[in-house]
Amino acid sequence: MVRKAKVEFDERPPDDFDPSNPYGDPVAMLEYREHLVREKWIQIETAKIIRDRLRWCYRIEGVNHLQKCRHLVEQYLDATRGVGWGKDARPPELHGPKKEAD
Repeated sequence: MVRKAKVEFDERPPDDFDPSNPYGDPVAMLEYREHLVREKWIQIETAKIIRDRLRWCYRIEGVNHLQKCRHLVEQYLDATRGVGWGKDARPPELHGPKKEAD
């Protein structure tokens, strides 16, 4: 038995899923749905990590948090744009314009 040095995950959507006929292959449809849910959870957890760092920055910096934590605020706003389990399923570009970095 050979052990791998690291764990590898397949992060790509299934190759045999056809968006024009999603019910043509039910197994591919379920794999694609699992892929979407996994990617959504990754986005949500990333936003939570940035939020925790932002809370810490606010507490540590005190009155200077507006200047010192600005980069975390921008990262958090970018991470939360279009993230969630809303029923409208709007693409991220319809959630409002992203603020360009100076």
